[in-house]
Amino acid sequence: MFDYMMTEEQIKLRDEARALAKWVPRELILDMDMEKIQFPREFLKEAGKRNLLGIRIPKEYGGRGLKWVDDIIVAEEVGVASYSLACLWGVGGDIVAEAIVEFGCEELKKEVVVPLLKGEVCAAECLTEPRGGSDFFGTTTKARKVGGDWVITGQKRFIVGAEGADWFMVYAVTNPEGQDHERLTCFMVPRTKGVETKYLYGLMGVRGGGAGRLILNEVKVPERYALNRVNGGFDVFVRNMIPERLGTSAMTIGSVRPAIEIATRYTSRRKAFGQPIANFQAVGFKVADSVMLLDASRAMVYATARAVDSGKVHHGRVRRMISETKKFVTESAWTIANNCMQVLGGIGYTNIYPLERIVRDIRLSMIWVGTNEVMDLIIQNEWYKECLRGGIEASTRNVELDAPQADQTDEKVFE
Repeated sequence: MFDYMMTEEQIKLRDEARALAKWVPRELILDMDMEKIQFPREFLKEAGKRNLLGIRIPKEYGGRGLKWVDDIIVAEEVGVASYSLACLWGVGGDIVAEAIVEFGCEELKKEVVVPLLKGEVCAAECLTEPRGGSDFFGTTTKARKVGGDWVITGQKRFIVGAEGADWFMVYAVTNPEGQDHERLTCFMVPRTKGVETKYLYGLMGVRGGGAGRLILNEVKVPERYALNRVNGGFDVFVRNMIPERLGTSAMTIGSVRPAIEIATRYTSRRKAFGQPIANFQAVGFKVADSVMLLDASRAMVYATARAVDSGKVHHGRVRRMISETKKFVTESAWTIANNCMQVLGGIGYTNIYPLERIVRDIRLSMIWVGTNEVMDLIIQNEWYKECLRGGIEASTRNVELDAPQADQTDEKVFE
């Protein structure tokens, strides 16, 4: 985040996050990318030891009790080390922990959130299924009531952190005949009898983060493990879209930032035709465009974080801003990564530099936690509702009337 917008406390927090990123062993990053390591539990333990998990979670449960503006500062710096590590950092400390604190019983907060933020246990959010990802409400995982408990059967896939998780946040159908907003329940499921995970995907990037398939075979959980009551999963899902998409935006900035730094250093030293290649506009302009996109991305993330923190912005507008931010930042990051690889030429396409890994990793950002096409759909829907709510002229000047023949209403044919 822009240092001139930070308070002294935020700069200190940023430096703590930078220290964590510097702590990450080089071998850990390389072994994760080669999938010699399938789940980096040691990183989460270290983050927990440094009290850098759950930035926005109340202090009574082990968090920092801060705001979204603080959270994005840490997310960006964690992303610098590794997109895989940033994804794991966000899933447990941001997404799952917040859902439990907001919607769970006190028992779950103490049993799951407290050790989670210490890095003693790990958690995964389970949305995608074999038959669909974006079609969330088409979930086929089911739960049926047996006595005072619920028995869950189904499968989830592409679950970040599945291989190492001790707890799973699972959406299941509990009211098959209900409408979308009342069909599902979000359960916290411990790794217990009937729970199986398989680390089986040959991912293009973001490797070593435990992404796998979750199989639930007659898994029994008590009703108190339901977040926001039975059939109340819709509200949990909607709330989780904030940490999922705003958190992703911030960590994506951090993960692509090193690409610009590498490209800048390389093009300043590499010479052709007797001068540094940074002097050629074909090269320097790509770096300039990348810096512009990075700064614009930061500005969007910051503005959206402020909107959420304020509590004064209509939920529909927050939903639109978050979707705009996720789409803009991730697509900008993809452009940045490719620009930076391009100016390095052939050497950028090798593993002499980490650009090839950054390009592979960043590609996921436009797919996970809601594809960018879904973001377009949300932006479209929320913008039309916001713009037309109460009539455009109700809140601003109706410029449509400022045309010479605006009064010729019979020329304005709509049907």
